[in-house]
Amino acid sequence: MFLWSSVAAAQIRLIGIGTLDHSAKGSNVDLFPDATPLENSLAANGLGGLGSGLAYAGGDTFLALPDRGPNASPYNRSVDDTTSFVARFQTLRVKLSGEPEGSNLPVAVSIELTATTPLFSAKPLTYAKASQGLRDGTPRSNGHSKYYFSGRSDNFDPSHPSTWQGNGRFDPEGLRVSNDGQSVYISDEYGPYLRQFNRATGQLIRSIPLPNKLAVEKPAPIGEAEITQNRSGRTANKGMEGLAISPDGKVLVGAMQAALLQDASDPATKKLIRLIHIDQASGVVQEFGYSLTDGSGVSEILAINSHEFLLLERDGAGLGDKNPIAVTKKLFRVDLANGVDITDLKGTAAVAAALKKTLVLDVVKALAEGGIDASNVPAKLEGITFGPDTKVKGRLLHTLFMTNDNDFRPDMAGANRIFVFGFGDSDLPDLAPQQIRSEN
Repeated sequence: MFLWSSVAAAQIRLIGIGTLDHSAKGSNVDLFPDATPLENSLAANGLGGLGSGLAYAGGDTFLALPDRGPNASPYNRSVDDTTSFVARFQTLRVKLSGEPEGSNLPVAVSIELTATTPLFSAKPLTYAKASQGLRDGTPRSNGHSKYYFSGRSDNFDPSHPSTWQGNGRFDPEGLRVSNDGQSVYISDEYGPYLRQFNRATGQLIRSIPLPNKLAVEKPAPIGEAEITQNRSGRTANKGMEGLAISPDGKVLVGAMQAALLQDASDPATKKLIRLIHIDQASGVVQEFGYSLTDGSGVSEILAINSHEFLLLERDGAGLGDKNPIAVTKKLFRVDLANGVDITDLKGTAAVAAALKKTLVLDVVKALAEGGIDASNVPAKLEGITFGPDTKVKGRLLHTLFMTNDNDFRPDMAGANRIFVFGFGDSDLPDLAPQQIRSEN
């Protein structure tokens, strides 16, 4: 029986779960044309890790983002077990339909992979030379005027800061679609970088400048070494984890996953996250503060309207982690309308100016109410987006889609899943999501 017995009750609730797992069909691969084995012997077209970013593209189309590729299987610590896996995004067709058999949830969610789009630059990029028993880091798919971005952590020029645009390494984490539907914006952890790509071809259109304070001066292929040898910049593997776009498409807001090294060194700001607000037309950049209270980091940010945003704050526990019991996965609401620019603020002054936040959804609790206990909640819930409205028991509901990054290890972290939540107008007042020109 559907748990939402009173559809008039105002509450965000789980209404459906979909799974993308081609292994059931004997083929756990995506649509990337090259199946050449990577350095760790896994296929270059392996399907996985899709939950790093999730973006609605109109109709029944969603874009999903794997991060730097399969590196959960140890093979070479000198590159943090990363490979020359080509950065890409996946296009999914996600359909909501009537109540599935054998489920207490009211909506069936079907997911189909329809396209794989690799990301490349028309200009040459820096890749690592062969060393320490490793082949060089050049992606095997490179061709004339196609230099692919990849997850190999040593694909950089050590003579430049981490944000140098010629580096071949790219660790995608945040994904949004332009209002005209023609391009995608992707944020990353290695630089951090914020880049715009042609949605159809995957070619780099431009790199959007970010504040110098986000860069580390001494990049390294091992994350721990980067943290040790730098005093400022993003924390290794905790760069620009989330990305939002305003409903009119004019503003981008990137969320750092953790405190910058210079903030983390001060007890007052060790839990202060900086949100990078970029006006695309003027190029004006502002910073807003967000204080962690429940989780260890921020996984995603999503625009509710022109000035209000949802942030996904979480711990690292859950399915796929050494601590298998999920505790904290929460959505908080913040309002930038009266926020204070903390670009030049430090210490207690920066913390005092941090945005006030309101709890919108305790995800672990909501999943438990939908029949998923804490041991089956993915550790890495990372991608969130609003989706199309749908009818449940005759009531029209808005939808919020949430997905997980399984690190290409379904045996440990479970399959890539999409959790669909339904809610009414009163649950998120003033909701005005982005409207994207759709071809379907």
